[in-house]
Amino acid sequence: MEYRKEHDSMGEVRVPADRFWGAQTQRSHENFEIGVGIETMPREIITAFGYLKKAAAQANHQLRPDKMTDKKLDVISAACDQVISGALMEHFPLVVWQTGSGTQSNMNANEVIAHVANRLATFKLCHPNDDINMSQSSNDTFPTAMHISAVMILEDRVLPAVEALAREFRILEIQNEGVVKSGRTHLQDAVPIRFSQEISGWRSSLERDAELIRASLEPLRELALGGTAVGTGLNAPEGFDFLVAERISLLTGKSFVTAKNKFHALTSKDELVFAHGALKALAADLMKIANDIRWLASGPRLGLGEIRIPANEPGSSIMPGKVNPTQCEQVTMVAVQVMGNDTAISMAASQGNFELNVFMPVMAYNFLQSARLLAESMVSFTRNCVTGIVADREKMHHNLHHSLMLVTALNPHIGYENAAKTAHLAYEEDISLKEACVKLGFLTEEEFDKVFHPEEMA
Repeated sequence: MEYRKEHDSMGEVRVPADRFWGAQTQRSHENFEIGVGIETMPREIITAFGYLKKAAAQANHQLRPDKMTDKKLDVISAACDQVISGALMEHFPLVVWQTGSGTQSNMNANEVIAHVANRLATFKLCHPNDDINMSQSSNDTFPTAMHISAVMILEDRVLPAVEALAREFRILEIQNEGVVKSGRTHLQDAVPIRFSQEISGWRSSLERDAELIRASLEPLRELALGGTAVGTGLNAPEGFDFLVAERISLLTGKSFVTAKNKFHALTSKDELVFAHGALKALAADLMKIANDIRWLASGPRLGLGEIRIPANEPGSSIMPGKVNPTQCEQVTMVAVQVMGNDTAISMAASQGNFELNVFMPVMAYNFLQSARLLAESMVSFTRNCVTGIVADREKMHHNLHHSLMLVTALNPHIGYENAAKTAHLAYEEDISLKEACVKLGFLTEEEFDKVFHPEEMA
């Protein structure tokens, strides 16, 4: 392999000749050989750096035109566009497990953008620190990248996936409007419910989760950029924070504002904790919904068997013909991962010391993984399971009319205690509620038929 020599304040470093990064990125690449190739900095963070570096160059050009010249702005903007497009992703090799402020990833962005900008200029025009990092610090750029990436993935991927799944449940509701089945509480038979009502509970949970995610977006729109090292804005021109937030909004098509208090923005990560809490709520509801569906589909002969779900692949390497609820299982595993990520994010956010939180990369990694997994899981679940759910109406009718909890309809006519006696006798002697009620002398057959209408109980 061929190398070129790069230098930083600590001296010279050999960098692979075909890579665009510089000395500080190479040092990090060599010093943190942890999860290499697997747990690299999320591409959403790299994309966010492309946006914020371009926005910073535009703001600096307006506020410090003597430093950020027209030529520099042109080549830096073009280089940032390549970062945003993903064309330079191979030049961002750093792992999550680096300095807790994300300094190396900020410098990775600075070095790559400077290298590409200089290639476009055909001479060494831009310096990673003096030009690409102008008016910035790793301490305010990394939390800014976190917020940009969080807003973008929530708006562009998570919310559309939630809404698509909720719409599919709405269709399923309409298809099953008149179907009455046995309700269940404590995994035991309960009073009747319409299947459409049961589905509406799933749909409504998802709609509420979407509301919570939207509410969590507003605090994330505040950006730390302009606070520089400790929140004072040292080395940033007056008005830079407002202008750069405005530029980021224009570039991303999302709404962002400068943080009201930069000292809070650098050290506290409560906005990310709050937003991930909304993702955890979504994960909890998806766990419940997926479990309901696989319970209802259990069988096909020895379980509840009240619905049929698509048979996507063979379920066993030893039992021929077995089909498993694999889509439900992927949803529940994703939910568990998100809940674990929430613990990591909560612990990391509690570790802000003085003017900086130094657990930011792991927070970004876990947050974006949760959002990405949830979005992809819901898309798969909608397409490969929910769209193919079919109610087994005969099985629902059979289970409904064999439920002992229908005895609840008799409470107004024979009283709670006599109704309980009726249910116990029916269970013990394996006879119908009608037979038990008549045998105990509480009602005649005619009286029973007059008051007992299970479908009307829903």
